Amino acid sequence: MEMLKRLAQIGVPAALALSLGLVRPAGAAEEATVEAFSAWQGQGHLFETGPAELTFVGAFTGTMYVDTEKGPLASGAMVCPAVVTINSDDGSQEGKGRCVITAKDGARVYAEISCAGFHLIGCDGDFKLTGGTGRFEGISGGGHVTIRSEFGEIAPLSKAAAQETATGILYLRELSYKIP
Repeated sequence: MEMLKRLAQIGVPAALALSLGLVRPAGAAEEATVEAFSAWQGQGHLFETGPAELTFVGAFTGTMYVDTEKGPLASGAMVCPAVVTINSDDGSQEGKGRCVITAKDGARVYAEISCAGFHLIGCDGDFKLTGGTGRFEGISGGGHVTIRSEFGEIAPLSKAAAQETATGILYLRELSYKIP
């Protein structure tokens, strides 16, 4: 009975938001580790930049999901411009990128990615949270990232350039974060 009175006082939408952890009291710090992933689509260009070197310049986009007790929950739209250097002899690659994840309310999280692996297979590395806006202002943290490519297509544009499209998954098994 007391719970029903409390719900009536604050309203059902506010009570639901509080129960999901979407609203924090002013001045309350938040610290957690979550499992997150994004199924992404990527597009960009490959350029010959050395005798056995290709450079990909492009971006990948997708929805970022956070795993909860009730299953994955969409948490924002992700955009990551990236540059990847590829050894054309053995397919090894190293990449760096920056990401922005925008929540439905417009709050943003910024991150940096660096990884190493093999072209059209994927890479492993670091995902570092570098800041945010709105309710994510001052966010910090990070974790190990695994990026896998599931499908890729390369269309030649000239002798030294091609357009590349691909799909895949970005996986963060343990993304730790702190919001002051």
